[in-house]
Amino acid sequence: MKIWIALLLATFAVGASAQCTCESFKWATCDGTPCQCGVMVGTGEMQNLNCSKLVPKCFLMKAEMYRARKGLSTRTGGKPVKTAFVDNDGIYDPDCETTGAFRAKQCNNTKECWCVNSAGVRRTDKGDESLRCEKLDQAKFEPSVDGQKLEMEDILVYYVDEEGPTFTMKRLTGGVIAVIVVVILAVAAGLLVLYLARRRERGYSKAEPREMEAM
Repeated sequence: MKIWIALLLATFAVGASAQCTCESFKWATCDGTPCQCGVMVGTGEMQNLNCSKLVPKCFLMKAEMYRARKGLSTRTGGKPVKTAFVDNDGIYDPDCETTGAFRAKQCNNTKECWCVNSAGVRRTDKGDESLRCEKLDQAKFEPSVDGQKLEMEDILVYYVDEEGPTFTMKRLTGGVIAVIVVVILAVAAGLLVLYLARRRERGYSKAEPREMEAM
């Protein structure tokens, strides 16, 4: 009898272990009863996950950076189309809140910092560690008509942020500055040529009556 009970318990444990998976995140490891899932985001640092929901982007980026440092596989699909906007900073190792949201200020483990929006995209110029990012826009996109919330089956949002980017011109690259200088010089040269041509036409128009008087 004891043998049968032991076999039943072992079968139940195997079945529970097989069901303990994270369907929303392939890199997660799961174990225990009840099932607990997490993903490695740093050396000896495990981030707990709620697999009943989509994994926050901040956790995903941290996990990918950790796997890249360890030489493990990273994302291979989901590359944007040619017409899509791509953040020029690429992927970085972000600082996340316990909720999975991005922290307003990111430094990527360096002394150079910047402010981000709720999608983790840089929205200010880069500065030093004294840079202040007072808030992170996390407003939900909930359209309504006449006070009634709209229900949508499919929705695709590329970029939603109440706070507009605050980039300045002080960090333009040398190539962009060179192009601007060339354009300005070309416009100035064109205006000078136009001015000289009109001045010459005026000189011709004044000379014609004098020639007629001499004849």
